[in-house]
Amino acid sequence: MNQQQLDLMFSSDSGEWATPQDFYDKLDEEFHFTLDPCATAENAKCSKFYTKEQDGLAQDWTGETVFCNPPYGKDVGKWARKCRDHAMAGGIAVLLVHSRTDTRWFHDFVYHYAELRFVKGRLKFGGAPNTAPFPSLVAVFTPDTITRKDSAQ
Repeated sequence: MNQQQLDLMFSSDSGEWATPQDFYDKLDEEFHFTLDPCATAENAKCSKFYTKEQDGLAQDWTGETVFCNPPYGKDVGKWARKCRDHAMAGGIAVLLVHSRTDTRWFHDFVYHYAELRFVKGRLKFGGAPNTAPFPSLVAVFTPDTITRKDSAQ
């Protein structure tokens, strides 16, 4: 991988990272997802999905079990907040993001509200020749994790 490719991977210019199918399948087996709010027609993981143009952040997720692999960039905190809010309203959302535990969004919307599953090794996102240059985590937001974490604070 050349320096230009590495620079792009570490920037927010290329925020879309297609979820590895086998990784998604294991989560889907557990949660039975109904909505992918951060998709393209080519990489959608659920039959119901929203594209960038449809803006999954602006959509109502009520009644959905959400798999959320958002664009990695400056708006990732907005997706984390939406997942947290969905669980606070009684829903389930599973968020796949880069493991940036030093960020404000992680502490404000993830750490105190989700079950954290740190991914062993580095994921190889769809179509990429190499593994990601960052670790990943899965944050599972449910009404139970919200209640349990709130009572522990």
